[in-house]
Amino acid sequence: MKTTFFYSKLKVSLLFSLMLVFVLASCNDYLDEQPSTLIDSDYIFTTEEGLKSGVVSLYKFERDRYDNATEDYMGAVLMSSRSDLAFSRTGYTGLMGRYQRGISPVDQGANFVSTLFWKHFYNISNKATAIINAAEDIDGIDEDVRLKVIAEAKYFRAHSYFYLYRMFNNIYINTETVTVENAFDVINDKSSEEDVFALINSDLNFAIENLDWVDTFGRVTKGTAKHVKAKVAMWQGNWQEAKDQALDVIEDPDSPHSLVPTTAGVFAGNKDNSEALFVIQSEDDLLGGGDVTMMNANYVTQYFQIPGIEEDIDQGGRGFSRVLPNLYLLNLLEEDPNDDRDDNTYFRRKFFYNEGDNIGQEIDIYKPISDEYPEGVQYQRYYQRLHPSCIKFAEDDDNEDSYRNRSNIMVYRLAETYLIAAEAMMMSSGDPLPYINAVRLRANAAPLTSVDQQAILDERARELAFEGQRWFTLKRMGQEVIDFQITSYAGDGEFFPANLGAKDPRTNWQSHYINWPIAQRDLDLLGSGYPQNDGY
Repeated sequence: MKTTFFYSKLKVSLLFSLMLVFVLASCNDYLDEQPSTLIDSDYIFTTEEGLKSGVVSLYKFERDRYDNATEDYMGAVLMSSRSDLAFSRTGYTGLMGRYQRGISPVDQGANFVSTLFWKHFYNISNKATAIINAAEDIDGIDEDVRLKVIAEAKYFRAHSYFYLYRMFNNIYINTETVTVENAFDVINDKSSEEDVFALINSDLNFAIENLDWVDTFGRVTKGTAKHVKAKVAMWQGNWQEAKDQALDVIEDPDSPHSLVPTTAGVFAGNKDNSEALFVIQSEDDLLGGGDVTMMNANYVTQYFQIPGIEEDIDQGGRGFSRVLPNLYLLNLLEEDPNDDRDDNTYFRRKFFYNEGDNIGQEIDIYKPISDEYPEGVQYQRYYQRLHPSCIKFAEDDDNEDSYRNRSNIMVYRLAETYLIAAEAMMMSSGDPLPYINAVRLRANAAPLTSVDQQAILDERARELAFEGQRWFTLKRMGQEVIDFQITSYAGDGEFFPANLGAKDPRTNWQSHYINWPIAQRDLDLLGSGYPQNDGY
């Protein structure tokens, strides 16, 4: 495959930046690596311990998107803001979620996306490639260590290219280590879809073969790789492969994974549970253990601005109402009155006074627009201060007085694997009902008696909303699906008329937004004929 690299500023200093970051990354106690004060590129690429430290650095790089403070930590929440399930109320994330920014190769939103996604994932993939190639060539190391190093690095390369492909479509891939000699080679064309998926699947196959089912919490495992392999297969329309990989994670006798018994337990504590397939770790008081984010704050309303209530971890902590569940999502949750996913587990619907004379009473001083209240009651204050919130990313030990907290972040989990299995069976063979109903019954919702694409889409909304998967799901299901869902349901429309007109994502959406624009500053570093995505 063609030798490529993507940033002129990074080309010259790649090995030196690797060296510096590996010093920090090797200090992650929770990944069982010991710090070293004398690490250079020769150490990284020619020693067993160096290669192990290099792999740990990939976890650090993956976490960087969540830790990056750009525009209220947009990298952690941007994909959730651009969906049919969200009302993006304010801030620059609101502009992005309403399709007012990030819609042109030269706007500031595209530049943010360049840093937080395009550059981010190419950075990981190139570093993973350097580790893979060094590990394949090195002599004198334990063979099991070699295979594990390569397997983890190949997982991260596959994960990075898969993310890039789903966002940008017109991407290029690389399997050669960047050197002084090739660092300035120009990329003149995108890679073919066939080549992109061939590399992703090859890397994931190797990871599946050589990773264990169980490893230190926070590291990728066989289950992680199989889950992603199933997602890749769905994008290719290979439903049998998606079904087989998902069922392995769910039913293989060696798989340690099972659904957490209650929805309340899914996001409890540090997320080290049987449902977790991959968790971004951000441990307190550890060198290299991560930084604070505003992920939770972006999703939680400003209820504490109401007299008589203080910030309270049980009610979501301190938030500022950037990205909220919209009426469409809330109505999906309300279809079954026994569904407990909005009962202070995944979402908080009600807030209560916790000081003064009204302690314990529900706060209802603002009202949204409805048949009962056609004008609402200070409806803008309702959206700012009293609107339902996603509380999946609040933790018991968060600082309730701060917008910024250091918390573990669930990326992949078994409930999605069950829904993948159900969809794959619906599209191939087998009975999908036991798998979709396992997720519903865990939430105390009534079992379904039939399954179609809309049932899958609705159940994914109820279970996985705000976990960063929804926009990709809409795109994978096709142009008609994403066009219909966004233009029908995104935002809150007439229920929040302050965001009609120029602020309405339903009217701002255009079909070519199904692919993100490649920022002009990135295109300028590529060959003159490198293709921008259609419509830009």
